[in-house]
Amino acid sequence: MIVLQCDRVTKSFGAETILQDIKMEIKKGDRVALVGRNGSGKTTLLNVITGEAPYDSGGVLMPKSQTMGFLAQDTGLESTCTIWEEMLTVFSSLRGVEKELRELEAKMADPSVYGDPTSYEAVLTEYDEKQEFFRASGGYHYEADIQSILSGLNFGQLSYDLPISSLSGGQKTRLALGKLLLTKPDLLILDEPTNHLDIETLTWLENFLISYEGAVLTVSHDRYFLDKVATKVYELTHTKATLYHGNYSSFLEKRAKDAELQQKAYDKQQAEIEQLETFVAKNIARASTTKRAQSKRKKLEKMERVDAPLADSKSASMSFDIQQMSGNDVLAANGITFAYPGSVPLFRAIDFAVTRGENVAVIGPNGTGKTTFLKILGNRLDPTKGAVHYGSKVTVGYYDQEQAQLNTKKTVLDELWDDHPQVVEKDIRTVLGRFLFSGEDAHKLVHNLSGGEKARLVLAKLMMQKANLLLFDEPTNHLDLDSKEALEAALIDYPGTMVFISHDRYFLNRMSTRTVEFSEDEQLHTYLGNYDYYLEKKAEAEERAQLQEIDRGAPLENKNKQSFEQEKEDKKIARKRRREIEAIEDRISLLENETEKLQASMLDPDVYEDYARANQMQAKIDEHEAELEQLMEQWEELQLDESH
Repeated sequence: MIVLQCDRVTKSFGAETILQDIKMEIKKGDRVALVGRNGSGKTTLLNVITGEAPYDSGGVLMPKSQTMGFLAQDTGLESTCTIWEEMLTVFSSLRGVEKELRELEAKMADPSVYGDPTSYEAVLTEYDEKQEFFRASGGYHYEADIQSILSGLNFGQLSYDLPISSLSGGQKTRLALGKLLLTKPDLLILDEPTNHLDIETLTWLENFLISYEGAVLTVSHDRYFLDKVATKVYELTHTKATLYHGNYSSFLEKRAKDAELQQKAYDKQQAEIEQLETFVAKNIARASTTKRAQSKRKKLEKMERVDAPLADSKSASMSFDIQQMSGNDVLAANGITFAYPGSVPLFRAIDFAVTRGENVAVIGPNGTGKTTFLKILGNRLDPTKGAVHYGSKVTVGYYDQEQAQLNTKKTVLDELWDDHPQVVEKDIRTVLGRFLFSGEDAHKLVHNLSGGEKARLVLAKLMMQKANLLLFDEPTNHLDLDSKEALEAALIDYPGTMVFISHDRYFLNRMSTRTVEFSEDEQLHTYLGNYDYYLEKKAEAEERAQLQEIDRGAPLENKNKQSFEQEKEDKKIARKRRREIEAIEDRISLLENETEKLQASMLDPDVYEDYARANQMQAKIDEHEAELEQLMEQWEELQLDESH
């Protein structure tokens, strides 16, 4: 069932066209990712779809029976209610029915009613109807649903009687997300839903969305999240939207292949055009060859031109180097304890060491003290107990996720130049240009920069520092997908040592050589590999613990040995299903490309004037479209199986 359609939607701001003839189709069960560079029009399109912004032409179509829920970026819940009271407002109509049921129960117990068969039968019929509606609408488990959502979004440790006004901005954003999820709209639209979520909460949200019965449309810069959740990707670029089936990684591969094929087709046609034009120029004036030249010229005039692949917008060009190499022992923290005055310690007696060339990822739930620990390592905060020692020739560069090291009253140029007054302005501007601050952008006030621009400026300052130990606190926050990839490419070639906090699991996988987990027992747990290795080892430890419980004959909390084995078999089946889905997606992409080529060829006069050849091509197109329809049905069935 189609939940939403965009039919040739066009939107302009003044003379600048942002969206041009956008076509989009979302069906029940689709999990659609909307991707594109910052400024490509993603948020504008979401605002058009949700009715927050008008559009110039086209149409946004949605069946009247379907409902829509929208969470804008960093939308915080503002309310005078407590957490629990606010969540209950989602079910106000259902609670009204519940109240009516209690009133009908009281009526049925009234002697004046149960003594009158006619009145009693009428009340009983009404009660049965309302009770069935109440049951079908989730009336018997809505409180359990609230608790499940709040627990999943990491509110389990808080009292539900807390007033919302006392929560932090991030907590209010998560609560707004939770309230929206409870409404269960047919189309769930989320703009950057992964902001303010730790890894555990991100994993919960991914699993929730994968099994969501409705459709999901999301904008996110979290590539790991998009890989897990998305089944379709629409890319917004140069005012157009292009559809790709599959997740984010699949989209990247297919886009690269499409660009390569288009470039080859363009180059081939340009060579043919050059030959034809040369022939015409040389032979049009000769009596003996003028007819052939005229024929070639007509062919040139009627030729359906292949467009050259559009160049992407410029990406940041980052590189990080060091002034000098450090000793082998870079950093040692001994017996580190930290507590804010009057509070219990965030962590106690932590020992931590880093050697040259390591890339150490620090992960763990929000609130366990990761940022505090990094500040202590960077000499920006004193520990309550213990000490940090740097090795020989160690120089430290620190990236603060709050960007507190920026002076908001300075211009971009002065912010960088004041740190390096000995460097000539031309070289400072060259560095800024590499971080996409060119021309007049260098004279922008830091105060007026976006979050992404501030992040690039901090990275530019860090690059100029040439420190051999880099400490990063959430370096990919605020960066668009292209900037994240540019940062990763630069850091992979970095010859120094890194310690970083990140919730970006894609970044963690690419960058880390060691993973250190801050756990709620106030201690560090070390895993000698990247994030996927950490997950694998955690899963193995849980399996061992479960098997030990089985061997001891102790009952598992929610599993027995049979269900454990069944879970392993289910995972095996899921992996097989995923491989089938990927194979179908590759076949769909191939058929779509071949069909487009055939349809383009049908426009060639040499083809459509040749009846037999045109019929043969049309038959091939029909054959492809029939197979595509069959493959899409198989794909949808497999996706449905995967979501259950």
